[in-house]
Amino acid sequence: MARLRFALAQFDFAVGAVARNGARVRELMAQARTAGAALVAFPELTLSGYPPEDLLLRPSFLAACEHELAQVAQAADGIAAFVGHPHAMGEVYNAASLLAAGRIRFTAHKQALPNYTVFDEKRYFRPGHGSAVTDFAGARIGWLVCEDIWEPEPAARAAGKGAELLIVINASPFDVGKAKAREELLARRARENGVAIAYLNLVGGQDDLVFDGGSLLVEPDGRIAASAPAFVDALLVAEYDAVARKFRAIDWPVEADASREARVYAALARGLRDYVDKNRFPGVILGLSGGIDSALTLALAVDALGADKVTAVRLPSRYTSDLSNDLAAQQARTLGVELLTIPIAAPFAGFLDTLAPAFAGRAADVTEENLQSRCRGAILMALSNKTGRMLLTTGNKSEYATGYATIYGDMCGGYAPLKDCYKDLVYALSRWRNRDGEVVPPAVIERAPSAELRENQTDQDSLPPYPVLDAILARFVEGEQSQAEIVAAGFDDATVRRVARLVLMSEYKRRQAAPGPKISARAFGRDRRYPISSGWG
Repeated sequence: MARLRFALAQFDFAVGAVARNGARVRELMAQARTAGAALVAFPELTLSGYPPEDLLLRPSFLAACEHELAQVAQAADGIAAFVGHPHAMGEVYNAASLLAAGRIRFTAHKQALPNYTVFDEKRYFRPGHGSAVTDFAGARIGWLVCEDIWEPEPAARAAGKGAELLIVINASPFDVGKAKAREELLARRARENGVAIAYLNLVGGQDDLVFDGGSLLVEPDGRIAASAPAFVDALLVAEYDAVARKFRAIDWPVEADASREARVYAALARGLRDYVDKNRFPGVILGLSGGIDSALTLALAVDALGADKVTAVRLPSRYTSDLSNDLAAQQARTLGVELLTIPIAAPFAGFLDTLAPAFAGRAADVTEENLQSRCRGAILMALSNKTGRMLLTTGNKSEYATGYATIYGDMCGGYAPLKDCYKDLVYALSRWRNRDGEVVPPAVIERAPSAELRENQTDQDSLPPYPVLDAILARFVEGEQSQAEIVAAGFDDATVRRVARLVLMSEYKRRQAAPGPKISARAFGRDRRYPISSGWG
């Protein structure tokens, strides 16, 4: 057979939903067979979902995956399937099996186990040895799993066994620079070994990770023959000509907007939607302040879930401006969401009266400001409890980095869509979202940001201007530069040292923060693990 028709199943497979994932595999196998494919490949750890984390320590979970693999193998009739799964054989391997003619033909073990940034695979798996290479439908194919293509040896081993085509299945999380890095890496591997590469990636949100798909076909000379759009579920059908050694993509969807803002916005919306759906929340609630962060969060929530599943709440105090109230109402009307208004004056006064004896002789300070935020948090959580809808918290990465957020106040919530977005990116995303009409009111974008917890307050009273702050944070957090290096790059010494101190002091807050989608190269949480108690400064 000179031409191999195959399919790449760029879909979401939920962590822990073993039986449901198996049923989805069988359904997609049938669709691929109908499309004339002889082979369909599925993402890394298809049956368990990725990353299954400590579920892999449960023998019952591993047994369920083994049972489901056998069920899927029985359905491999008239089509072969390359399916990812954990493989327990005394020790546990990150594996993928080729299923054909009702049985397991062979099992490949992942050789390179990542143990950096968000990855912790050496906690669970043992590395495989040797690249699996077989003849299939007239082509000599090497079968690799994710990190195996990022390191040079597995692909070289496969090429050394005569592989002309590599099928690589992945669960590679999104970040803003990942797509370009993948393309460059795959082009290099193809050229190094003179092999064609069919690269399949998972799509969907899983807690604080988002997988973008973006599957690729790469020719032996490194040319990108086809690329699938990011954050789109699709059964991607293609042909490989074993004589000409070229790919042909068959009716692949096209990405309308591949800009940074389009992909980040899609990542945030997909992460939010999947978190809500996978945890079976009927909808979400958020505080709508008239500021930029809550305005963008509201737009994301409506785009991800639909207006009927979103409730916005105004929580005005005596410091809340009429403009803030009006802008919140304007956006709620534009998006068609329910808007509640619950003033916090009464509960705030009640707390002050209750605390008056304990506070006697002490001047008002940030305590009273934080108490207003905590009144809002308590009200929003009460609404969440009563309705079953999850509370979204609206803070951004600049705030989380510096601790400019009130623990048990505006940090309350089950999910933080903007947690990994610096303030400058929040503005950029808001402007991008307005490209086809005003969803985020322009006055929200143009006004100075403020917590409105005292008279005439702005964020810049407490923080450096956001362009300066975000530039310092990017160097200190993502770049891991020292304070001296940042100062040497042209930043004010006192400002750098103040920002670094705020970041290091605020680790305890971030440990108690809601999860949110990782979209940068270094997100707070599992990606950046700093001690709370530390003498390093």
